[in-house]
Amino acid sequence: MCLAIPGQINGLHENAGVPMAKIDFGGITREACMSYLPDAIIGDYVLVHVGFAISKLDAEEAARTYQYLSEMDQLSELDDGEEETGHEVP
Repeated sequence: MCLAIPGQINGLHENAGVPMAKIDFGGITREACMSYLPDAIIGDYVLVHVGFAISKLDAEEAARTYQYLSEMDQLSELDDGEEETGHEVP
């Protein structure tokens, strides 16, 4: 099952002309493509699915969703031993 994970935007940048963001998922930072949400700003909460931010949501909804996913043990892929750059940690 594929799920969208809520996170908070900590930084915005471009990579080869593609809008990207650093997203904080409860203490774990990953990058996501922001092409679908060009109006998102630092501090916004977004749902990320397979590396793409697909919608914005408020802080309460993000916390509630994150809690449900945690209770269902659906957050393990975030803590997979990779650095925030996506390279494996030796």
